[in-house]
Amino acid sequence: MKLQQLRYLCETANQNMNLSKAAMKLHTSQPAISKQIQMLEEELGIDIFLRNGKRIVQITPPGQLIIQTATKMLRDADNLKKIAQEFTNEANGTLTIATTHTQARYALPPVIKRFTARYPKVKLILRQGSPMQISALVTSGEADIAIATEAIEHFHELIMLPCYEWNRCVIVPPKHPLLKLKKLTLEAISQYPIITYDYAFTGRSKINQAFSDRGLEPNVVLTAIDSDVIKTYVELGLGVGILANMAFDAKRDKNLRSIDASHLFESSTTRIGISRNNYIRGYIFDFIEMFAPHLNHATIQAKLESGRYNSSENAN
Repeated sequence: MKLQQLRYLCETANQNMNLSKAAMKLHTSQPAISKQIQMLEEELGIDIFLRNGKRIVQITPPGQLIIQTATKMLRDADNLKKIAQEFTNEANGTLTIATTHTQARYALPPVIKRFTARYPKVKLILRQGSPMQISALVTSGEADIAIATEAIEHFHELIMLPCYEWNRCVIVPPKHPLLKLKKLTLEAISQYPIITYDYAFTGRSKINQAFSDRGLEPNVVLTAIDSDVIKTYVELGLGVGILANMAFDAKRDKNLRSIDASHLFESSTTRIGISRNNYIRGYIFDFIEMFAPHLNHATIQAKLESGRYNSSENAN
């Protein structure tokens, strides 16, 4: 049994048994993957996959258990490498951050600037996507941490670390009627076409809930995953925008005006998600503390140990 065989096996399962996609992901050939999986099955004396001719169509019940164990073995092998790197090249490595556009564009730049100054030999990779996508990247081991507002709590393999709370503003062109109101209301906003985040992004559920609680049906004419796209279409006069306060910069957004809407919506919490099963290198602890100063090494470690204990209890 070789680690390479386990990698081929797990990637085939991750790619919904599509050998072509697995081969592309692992930079090898489809026949090579097929051969190695068959050799592993012969060694174990069990069918991991059911086949229709040469095509894999289903994972067998024992195959499910084998893949789960193989995934853990690969993760443990990766952790061994990380532990070795920690003590031989503590200032070298890679940090892959999976996050949403709003975090990458507005919250992360000053943190990344500080981090790269302290760790110039650590390669930083930003992977952007929806909260569900970026959380999945961490659980699969393709990213070290996820930074998002939504979805992390749905992934039980992740430990959630609350970072900061934020709320929203309404953005409009200059001289818009909403600017004349003494106090902004949901009823006033609902009189205009609304441009805001896609449902899966950046606290959109809190926006929907606020209108619903007031018995209002907002006229959402355009949604986007990108705060800058929302601002662009508000500038074009297609509607009023609802977006995160952090995404408005009066110096940059000179053709827009911002109205605070924090009294209208429940605040949202940005969280960092890290795997309860992965070894966390020292510079990752430092990055998290730079992003959220209250999350020091000891606090994170305590959360990790508590999460691992609870996970073990739930498994028994």
